[in-house]
Amino acid sequence: MSVLDLFRLDGKKALVTGASSGIGKRVALAYTQAGAQVAIAARNHEALDAVAREIAATGAGEVLPISCDVTQPEQAAQMVDQVTGEFGGIDIAVCNAGIVTLNGLLDMPLEEFQSVQNTNVNGVFLTAQAAARAMVRQGRGGVVITTASMSGHVVNTPQQEGHYCASKAAVIQLTKAMAVEFATHKIRVNSVSPGYVLTELVEPYTEYHALWKPKIPLGRLGRPDELTGLYVFLASEASSYMTGSDIIIDGGYTCL
Repeated sequence: MSVLDLFRLDGKKALVTGASSGIGKRVALAYTQAGAQVAIAARNHEALDAVAREIAATGAGEVLPISCDVTQPEQAAQMVDQVTGEFGGIDIAVCNAGIVTLNGLLDMPLEEFQSVQNTNVNGVFLTAQAAARAMVRQGRGGVVITTASMSGHVVNTPQQEGHYCASKAAVIQLTKAMAVEFATHKIRVNSVSPGYVLTELVEPYTEYHALWKPKIPLGRLGRPDELTGLYVFLASEASSYMTGSDIIIDGGYTCL
């Protein structure tokens, strides 16, 4: 086996949440290109259908769109059940769904704080739990990957998003705890912490882009496709001895 073969995902069954745009959409495409069967999930079914058609048009492979609100336990469980039913199992779960708003903590209503925690933390937990339970039943192990953020390591400025920072710090520590608990079942759990990446979520905040760039040693925002290699690595046998790690991809932002 060559070293490049270690990165292949042939025969693997994968689920990617938050896949109607941004990082999740690019990860789903990368996984199909690497040989996996992929289910994509988000709240917006129309957007998911469009992504499914877009990926199919590339010739990379078919994907299965599943409409799901990952903050709802029943829907998260049903989502994983649909994946295992359609694909005959699940080997990889990417817990990527997330939201952000910009508001100072002094003025933030409790409902706004809770909404971000509900999607970014509870949604990750419920997706990972449902997927891990299925992997335990299968008895062959698996991989869970969470999308955290450099915001789990630093406080972002000049924008105010303390609720987001808190949620992503929670994801990083939750990932480590799951890695320890799930290890006996041969389930590996790692997180990815992107910096400022020009996704559909970040594009509207144009007034901040010029303020962020001088703080990034590479001098620019990242592209979503610059993260996909790491997601493939973490899902593949190339990272078979890796669990409980958080990897920052931020152009060097957190070095300063």
